[in-house]
Amino acid sequence: MKIYPAIDLYKGEVVRLKKGREEDRRSYGDPMTYVERFQKYVDKIHIVDLEGAFQGKPKNLDIVKDIVETYDIGVQIGGGFRDLSSISEAYSAGVENVIISTKAFDEEFLRRLTKGFQGVTVSLDLKGGKLATEGWRTTLDMSLKDGLDMLTQYVDRFIYTITEKDGLLEGIGEVPYLPENKEVIYAGGVTSKDDLTSLKDAGYDGCIIGKALYEGEMEIKELTRC
Repeated sequence: MKIYPAIDLYKGEVVRLKKGREEDRRSYGDPMTYVERFQKYVDKIHIVDLEGAFQGKPKNLDIVKDIVETYDIGVQIGGGFRDLSSISEAYSAGVENVIISTKAFDEEFLRRLTKGFQGVTVSLDLKGGKLATEGWRTTLDMSLKDGLDMLTQYVDRFIYTITEKDGLLEGIGEVPYLPENKEVIYAGGVTSKDDLTSLKDAGYDGCIIGKALYEGEMEIKELTRC
């Protein structure tokens, strides 16, 4: 199972939020410092442009471009990608996977996007068992399975984010339904090697780890041996 260290960007710094709340954040400083550390152990990092997620348009692509040009590491990025122009800009900057969420449920947009670009990933953000969009602020009247019934026609790669677990260091809890023959990555509350074992046994292809790395609960060099 692949490990994706999370780098959440806000005003040029690495931050972590609790349950996605913009006002409840803690800064950890320069993102380049963490990329330099992570690149020794993983081949791809997970970046979220938090300002982009809240404002509907990416705000930190200049930093992402610097990362791609400076380090030999792949990047997947989400946060505010709601038009083809910003998605094209991210791919031009060298990103391997653009992650969409809010616009994933616009089927015509999704059809055009996946015809034009490779590696498109959909983040399915779960809040109280329902799908959430717009930086987790809007909840859709749609279950995970119903969403997948539409999305799997176009996309082979997904991220499940359990919003209630995000940034709390409480462990993963119950894991959601997995579609067949799709790549699925888990995010939200991963805090221990036991969590990793549970996710691997459940059939997940990877997991995203954020706060546990920054708070010293887990060490990246140990995780890549799991």
